[in-house]
Amino acid sequence: MTVVVDTNVILTANRQHAGVSETCIVSCAQWLQAIMTGGRVVIDDEYRILKEYQNRTTPHVGKRAGDAFVKWLLRNNANSARCDRVKLLEHQERGFESFPEDDRLETFDPADRKFVAVACAHADHPPVAQATDSKWIDWAPALRHHGVNVEFLCAKDIHRFDDKKKGRKGKPR
Repeated sequence: MTVVVDTNVILTANRQHAGVSETCIVSCAQWLQAIMTGGRVVIDDEYRILKEYQNRTTPHVGKRAGDAFVKWLLRNNANSARCDRVKLLEHQERGFESFPEDDRLETFDPADRKFVAVACAHADHPPVAQATDSKWIDWAPALRHHGVNVEFLCAKDIHRFDDKKKGRKGKPR
């Protein structure tokens, strides 16, 4: 399993995201553990992703699941058996050359573009793991068109957040 991990997966595993279910927290923690046990992570060559992880966690002193993952990645980011680093070239409009040029992605959060750019720049186009950012639901079809799948680890939670954000009420998904 080779993946790109959105920061919110780590924060959710750390219990740093309000309103998520216990099921979602456990799912994210177990998923990160599975990567550490036998998976591979893709990050960028200038450590933008790793720096974001570090700015939002306490890997050197923290005992939470997300902190443990960041600590593991700090130890393994140069280990080609566990981590791939891809070169990202900056682009004035899209943020990165490898971020898809697509009108459907025009409103894509600039801070999250690095995750998609890394997935697109990697030869295998690994999936991007997503836990709680409901905006990705709307972008997933366009990303899939460009060879990037979004792996939603907390489907019930993310749809609940999306429904609330869009003012929908109804049956839980």
